[in-house]
Amino acid sequence: MTQLLQQLNLTDGFGAQSQMTPDLLALLARLFINLLAVVVLVRLIYFRIYRKTDLFLTFFMFNLIIFLITYLLNQVQMSIGAAFGLFAVFSMLRYRTEGLSAKDMTYLFVVIAMGLISAVSNGSWVQVALIAGLILLVVQLLEGNWLIRREFSKTIAYDRIALIVPGRRPELLEDIRDRTGLPIHRVDIQDIDFLKDSARITAYYYAQDSQPKINETTHVPLPQTVPLYE
Repeated sequence: MTQLLQQLNLTDGFGAQSQMTPDLLALLARLFINLLAVVVLVRLIYFRIYRKTDLFLTFFMFNLIIFLITYLLNQVQMSIGAAFGLFAVFSMLRYRTEGLSAKDMTYLFVVIAMGLISAVSNGSWVQVALIAGLILLVVQLLEGNWLIRREFSKTIAYDRIALIVPGRRPELLEDIRDRTGLPIHRVDIQDIDFLKDSARITAYYYAQDSQPKINETTHVPLPQTVPLYE
């Protein structure tokens, strides 16, 4: 914070206004580009596909705090050991209380990388904007069904164990499609329990615009209760 305060050129006299130096303007421009890129990534790409809001605070705060810490540390001379130690701290960031999927961890890594690049890049704010735009473009290409079809998966506890044999795979796919209403195109048998006559199956299907987004829940109205005694 001392570095930020020193970049303010305060004039003498009561009620005088502070003037922003070029360094502070560059900081604000980098911060604006960084936050704008995270908004586009999280709100327009991540939320549009996965419909999840529980990680919004995590994405934005990780990005902002890492940007500020890296920018302030970049103003002082750092040894190679300190730089490797900082990289090790960032690489070990993880949550032990709640398991994150591979996709969520990927988005978390992207927002961390955006904060680091925006803070330590030696180029101008135009170059920072171009780098952020390139990252967003690649993510959109990979998640937008343009280069490859986006595939989702669901783990199912399956009870009709007689259909898991390879010769009855078409019947298995048809039964899962009828039960789930999803266009399942392939399945993997993960586990078989002959004692309970059940199996754990991972079913795969492609995302389609006509289908509801993943993680959306359908609310069914509860029936009206009838009093037992009038």
